[in-house]
Amino acid sequence: MSTRRFNPATGIALAAVCALGLASCSNSKPLQASQINSSQTEYTPPSMDGAASSGGIGDLLTLGGGTKTAPAGTASGVAVNAYLWRASLDTLSFMPLASADPFAGVIITDWYSPPATPNERFKATAYVLGSMLSANDLKVSVFRQSRQGGEWVDQPVDPATANGIEDRILARAAQLKAAGQLNG
Repeated sequence: MSTRRFNPATGIALAAVCALGLASCSNSKPLQASQINSSQTEYTPPSMDGAASSGGIGDLLTLGGGTKTAPAGTASGVAVNAYLWRASLDTLSFMPLASADPFAGVIITDWYSPPATPNERFKATAYVLGSMLSANDLKVSVFRQSRQGGEWVDQPVDPATANGIEDRILARAAQLKAAGQLNG
């Protein structure tokens, strides 16, 4: 019985080919704030326009997947819950938007200093992780810095802060769903 030895060079070459292959699969770029409500990036399935809903896939923002076909000119990507996406944008709208990628479900804000505390600033990232309207499909991270001696220094953030933002997003998403609207 012979044994084959693992050649590290082969492993590195295989990893490089895999990484190149995965990188070539994605052609979408994160959107800037001015592009969020563009007709090129927005697709609303018929069930969200007031038509009868089957209660399943029709309740999702389906971009390129599933059984529904997106209109010509829209990008393809991963299905994220439309209500969580819109509610995340609404809830974080008090902070400047750095980027938003509806296909990956990621919203990144820029630093925001509350007027009452100019020597403190916050930044948030919201992840819409799936297609269901549930707390498990939403994750918010909050970052905090304070100015000390002219330099911004990272500070701990109370976990209740991120949880509170998640709760507000979920409440807003429930309002949007109850009202049957996404552009509220």
